[in-house]
Amino acid sequence: MNEEAGLQKPHFVLVHGACHGAWCWYKIRCLMETSGYKVTCLDLKSAGIDQSNPNTILTLDEYNAPLIDFLSNLPHDEKVILVGHSAGGLSLTDAIHRFPKRIHLAIYVAANMLKHGFSSDQDFKDGDPDVSENGEIADLEYGMGLDEPPTSVIIKEEFQKRILYQMSPKEDSILASMLLRAGPVRAFKGARFEGGKDADSVPRVYIKTLHDHILRPVQQEAMIKRWQPCQVFELESDHSPFFSAPSLLFEVIVKAAATITCN
Repeated sequence: MNEEAGLQKPHFVLVHGACHGAWCWYKIRCLMETSGYKVTCLDLKSAGIDQSNPNTILTLDEYNAPLIDFLSNLPHDEKVILVGHSAGGLSLTDAIHRFPKRIHLAIYVAANMLKHGFSSDQDFKDGDPDVSENGEIADLEYGMGLDEPPTSVIIKEEFQKRILYQMSPKEDSILASMLLRAGPVRAFKGARFEGGKDADSVPRVYIKTLHDHILRPVQQEAMIKRWQPCQVFELESDHSPFFSAPSLLFEVIVKAAATITCN
């Protein structure tokens, strides 16, 4: 945020999760801009309108390049508030390891919040979505060959409403079914973060989604206990509160931005 103008409202940067894009934030962006906030919604590599092939995006460095480029080009005196959903939490953690002095606050919404990424079995237990009880719900692609791990994944359309959007309006789940794209799963599972000695200097807030069928509340709570944020909020929401509870999500984000005090 620009300190030269004490009354200037913060600049929010909204980061989508796997298979989604900047489009998923349309309700939150509308609420924020109507209230006078500056908002940037990014498409990460192979997401939204970015035409990259997800089967060729094999590292988080490649996938997260749009966010890293954006932060690299910020004016030296500007700080932003990052808001990340789901796998977008990996993008936030990557950013706070690299650019702690350019981030005023990181808000994790039903998101992976793993200080070192997927570096241990416990990280996978806490942060890797477990939807096995639903059977074979995902379509996998093997861009490196069938003898290699999958390179992209997307939840089959017939399961999307039940798994991702069970509390969301039908029109939003239909919109999503038309816009979702396969996500570069190798980039997510290979995410590792080392160094970043100033990463803990960035305040973090976690927003729990209590009816989440992707990143279950017990997993969210485990990540919160292992890398404790400054504040925790709860929403009576499915995995996608930007659809199912946009007004409440907006209120919580703005409240967190206004009240954060830890350094």
